[in-house]
Parts: sequence; C-alpha cells; structure tokens
Amino acid sequence: MLQLKNVRVLTLATILAALAIVMGFFKLPISQIVELRFASHVIAIAGSLLGPVVAMVVGIISDLGGFFIKPTGPFFPGFTISAALTGLIYGFFLYRKPFSLKRIIIAQVVYTVAISSLLNTIWLAILYQLPFYETFIARLISSAIQLPIHIIILTLLIKGIERFNIFKAPIKK
Repeated sequence: MLQLKNVRVLTLATILAALAIVMGFFKLPISQIVELRFASHVIAIAGSLLGPVVAMVVGIISDLGGFFIKPTGPFFPGFTISAALTGLIYGFFLYRKPFSLKRIIIAQVVYTVAISSLLNTIWLAILYQLPFYETFIARLISSAIQLPIHIIILTLLIKGIERFNIFKAPIKK
C-alpha cells in the first residue's frame, strides 16, 4: 500500500483503473451467461507494472466505477472480489519478472479457471439462482475456447509495453 503514496504509481493506477472501466463497457455477448470481456487485460497490465496489491486496488476501482457509471445488472460484491483477485493473480505471476510466454499462459489459465470459470459462476448462480453445475460447464467450455485469444492479447500488450519502454524507468517505493 505504500506504493500508492508514490505520485507516479497513483497516477498510473488511476489511468489503468479508468481504462479498465472503459474496457468493461466493451463486451461481446455469446449467450446470456457467457460473454467475451477485455477489462481483465488492463488489470493484468496493472499487475505486471505495479504489483499485486496495487492491481487489486485497480480491479476494485474498475469494478465499482463500472457499476456506478453504467450498471448492467444489480450490484453484487462477489464480482468486486473477483476483480481484486484478478489483480492479485496477474501481479503474482507477472510483476518484476522478465517477459515469459510460459508465465503469461500460467497466469491466464489460473485466472480463467479460478476467476472467470469458477468464482464468477458461483456469483452468477447465487445472484440469478442458476444451476451451478450446468452453468459452470458452459462457462468452462467457453473459457477454454477463449483462452488462446486472451493469451495472444495479453502477450501482445505486455510485449508492446516492453518494446516501447513505456514504463521501464523504475518506480520508487
């Protein structure tokens, strides 16, 4: 949390949270319970640049901000928990580590299984009284199909950031 006292970190976290909110508005519905979303990529960038704790804050702010700006259903705190855990996962696997396709794949698989497929299915089942098992299977199959797309997008984003040295200057604590 001390990192958030650094003006540069706070500014970047705020920009990424705002970008994640905007990206949350862009989604491709596949079915009533499955959609292709892109906000998690921005939270992943926050995790890789700023670490797990700051990325958790970015995830929380992006979820709450997205809800208050343009709600797409009732507020449910479970999705805020999912957004925070998304930052934690990506920060754990990507922060202060050299680029590695293997690390990106592992982070994306952990996020896809733990958050997108399992945890968010639990929240949907609770919120809309959906049958858990059937919903989980449908979301897991959809997530498995989407997995390579998300890996490619995340790889291109992280490689782009590294290539253009956008944030290479060390961020002081």
